[in-house]
Amino acid sequence: MSFCLIILAGGNSHRFRSNIGKPYQKIAGKSLIEINLNKATKFKQIKKFVLVYNKKDLKRVKSLQLKNVKLVVGGNNRQQSTYNALKYLVSQKGVSKVLIHDVARPNFSTKLLKAILRNMKNRRAVVPKLEVQDAIKQIIDSSNEEYIVGKKRDALFLTQTPQAFNLKEIYYLHKTNFGKYKDDDISLYMDLNKVKFIDGEKNNFKITDKLDFENLKNIYKSKQSVGIGFDVHRLVPKRKLFLAGLKIKSKLGTLGHSDGDPVLHSITDAILGACKMGDIGQLFSDKSKKFKNIRSTVLLKKVIDKTKSKGYFINNIDINIITQTPKIKHLKNKMIDSISKLCEISKDQINIKGKTTEKLGVIGKEKAIACEVICSVIKYD
Repeated sequence: MSFCLIILAGGNSHRFRSNIGKPYQKIAGKSLIEINLNKATKFKQIKKFVLVYNKKDLKRVKSLQLKNVKLVVGGNNRQQSTYNALKYLVSQKGVSKVLIHDVARPNFSTKLLKAILRNMKNRRAVVPKLEVQDAIKQIIDSSNEEYIVGKKRDALFLTQTPQAFNLKEIYYLHKTNFGKYKDDDISLYMDLNKVKFIDGEKNNFKITDKLDFENLKNIYKSKQSVGIGFDVHRLVPKRKLFLAGLKIKSKLGTLGHSDGDPVLHSITDAILGACKMGDIGQLFSDKSKKFKNIRSTVLLKKVIDKTKSKGYFINNIDINIITQTPKIKHLKNKMIDSISKLCEISKDQINIKGKTTEKLGVIGKEKAIACEVICSVIKYD
């Protein structure tokens, strides 16, 4: 089975009351759009990705620099936006199933998505649901008098997204039932034969207002962890000097098995520590010839890919570069730009401070350079 994921982000976010719409609100430097996509890209069954956006948000969408994501302009309502995406997909090859998901539900687990994909093997549609646990009341107006009537909860439930469908069927239902749409896509199904309802998740709540968003941030804060990195290298003649992935003009360079970049080594170790994944020496042994003179940029990218696959994303990086020479004041902005690209985070998540040892010790005598880093990460999954 080949799936496409449609993420619906074409609304106006009126109830959120912000100049920045819900899809572009960020946690740990990642927008809700990116959080949803990062989880879904772990699944090989999902071959295509479609993002439905509001045309007024085109600049914001482009600023995310999303890769391998088809952008489709949304409509005046949820059904029109969904239909626009489905109309595009039925003209494409290689996709038979579709997942339709609200961008405002970024806290679904990969366990839930896995269950949805698995259950679509023999089903027309798969929808996560939650039982209603609160007391339900209904106001009835009869002869100009209002009555509050209790309702039984047994036959009621709440639906969530992602919802999975056969592409051609859900497209046909949208096309032939335009205007009869009620809240979500499963509402178009009059015949529920071979439609599977599975257990949803309480944490897969919909972000409607700022209080919902604060609740989501609090959930992620509880999943935050911190790591420390430290590295020191001798400064010697006839060696290149690399700092933060940049080649620095210098008469002295760092001595090391790799390129000897103490900044990237410290960042790598701090990330590994925060993610509880060992240390740089375990992954890239200095006893191995394949890492001889290797660029530290390559090693860091491998670690970033590994942490992303496990659901970790960098929240912030704080860096102390301890050196008598070279002076790094004029290099800070270039270093931040380099680290930002390597770690796939924004520049405002990075802080660099230059320190000296007041000419004390081997660092003060320009015989060594050191770096220490504190990094915090958040586990989205």
